[in-house]
Amino acid sequence: MTPKLVPDSEYTGVIALLPVKLRALLLLARLDRPIGWWLLFWPCIFGLALSGGLIARWDLAYWMLLGAIVMRGAGCVYNDIVDRDLDAQVARTASRPLPSGDIGLRGAWAFLLGLCAFGLLVLLQLRWEAQIVAVSSLLLVAAYPFMKRITYWPQIWLGLVFSWGALVGWMAIMGQGNAAMFWLYAGTIFWVVGYDTIYAMQDREDDALVGIKSSALRLGGSVRLGVAAFYVLTILGWGMAIWSVRPEKQALVALLPVAFHLGMQVASLKSDGSNALGHFRSNRVAGLLAALAFLVVGAAGQY
Repeated sequence: MTPKLVPDSEYTGVIALLPVKLRALLLLARLDRPIGWWLLFWPCIFGLALSGGLIARWDLAYWMLLGAIVMRGAGCVYNDIVDRDLDAQVARTASRPLPSGDIGLRGAWAFLLGLCAFGLLVLLQLRWEAQIVAVSSLLLVAAYPFMKRITYWPQIWLGLVFSWGALVGWMAIMGQGNAAMFWLYAGTIFWVVGYDTIYAMQDREDDALVGIKSSALRLGGSVRLGVAAFYVLTILGWGMAIWSVRPEKQALVALLPVAFHLGMQVASLKSDGSNALGHFRSNRVAGLLAALAFLVVGAAGQY
């Protein structure tokens, strides 16, 4: 059975009432779909929380939320500019603003520059070490749209990009990296690979026809097993991050809620992808559970 696809241009409420051009800009930045910026925001909180600085520097959480919204929007605009021809051939993405003609290429580039300028304001709120780390992600971001053309594992590249906030959040507090920071980053990468593999299940038929590669296609009938493996590696990475901060067995208990949540995702995931979108979106809750785990451990202090 072919799962029902939800077009990326679907909108309701206030967005549906806006003028066509303004609505096209908001849809281009996916402001109608907040799950993307939630998933970009949570790794920032992971870094702030596990480093022990989230409570004292709660203001940084607000700036990073704003940064996640703006830079996720910028990333979507850039991705759509690069992928506009491919998007026109995929059922779920054919009605996006660029392939549908609701906005022109020149307008999309101007909007992208405006979002980046706003992102610079957020960058200036961070200490210089975190600024350097944040800026160094731009090459990874720029290369991402091309990964689906050359490898069946573009989700790994997305993991590198969407997990970068963990490094920025940590550096914003500590000013230097250590083993805990890198374990946190590694675990978050596997989390991203897992949930984006679920997301990619929606497009398998169209992707195969137009030559777009994905981990969902590569795994074939073993998608659930693959996602389970990625989530196990997620918990192992996060567990090592916590152990590096507080080498106590009871500290690892903080990960049980998020481990259970990820396990339930895998157990209830349908192989035809008919419930993939809902499972993908549920990672907003998984991010919250992980953030709470890191907050508990980080607030307890480091050895």
